[in-house]
Amino acid sequence: MDRAVFDRMAEQEDVHWWFAARRQILTAVITRLVNLPTEARILEAGCGTGGNLQMLEAFGQVRAFELDADARRTAELKSSLAIAEGALPDAIPYKNERFDLIGLFDVLEHVEKDEASLASLKSRLAPEGRIVMTVPAFPWLWSRHDERHHHFRRYTKSHLAEVATAAGLKMEHGFYFNTALFPVAVAGRAAKAVVRSDRADDTLPNPLINAALRTVFGAERHLVGRVKMPVGLSLCAVLSSE
Repeated sequence: MDRAVFDRMAEQEDVHWWFAARRQILTAVITRLVNLPTEARILEAGCGTGGNLQMLEAFGQVRAFELDADARRTAELKSSLAIAEGALPDAIPYKNERFDLIGLFDVLEHVEKDEASLASLKSRLAPEGRIVMTVPAFPWLWSRHDERHHHFRRYTKSHLAEVATAAGLKMEHGFYFNTALFPVAVAGRAAKAVVRSDRADDTLPNPLINAALRTVFGAERHLVGRVKMPVGLSLCAVLSSE
């Protein structure tokens, strides 16, 4: 990602509506759809500046790795965990450990070799382990946002299932989310394309708007495992070894 994007993430991910609501949704996914043992061993692959680590610590003992040195330092300050240097697909640390849960939250789209990355993570799963992951949805939504964040692709559910299968994984659950705001986001991106706007769309809005967006997006946690939406700005999947 651009350095400015990392810097904004570090400053805002504790309070920004998108990060905060996504954590609520991920908590619901793990709670309802993943049967974790007591004292679960958890790995976050590509933890960025550490915004998800505290959420994951509620489920077990957490390890994490990140390629960017500045992001690692920020994550360590936020979490008091030692964050290892690492990258997908060929530089995953903790070689002798196996994990009950691997979190891959909006990371795979940043990696050129997505199938190889999932295969490498599969090799780090415990026998009954699961990968919980999120990615941006629908290639036709590609925009300057994706370019600024150095994405290689966006996914449909069927495409992600194909990549997972090729990596030796099974998609147990897959669903779109960030659905309520989907029409607004589509219209906004279309408008930006027409006027050729290059304004960043991940800045922190004013507190009232931020709170409203967090409430709307976060409410989707009640749908997890109960209602599958046909569209959404993001895609979540729970993967297991075949």
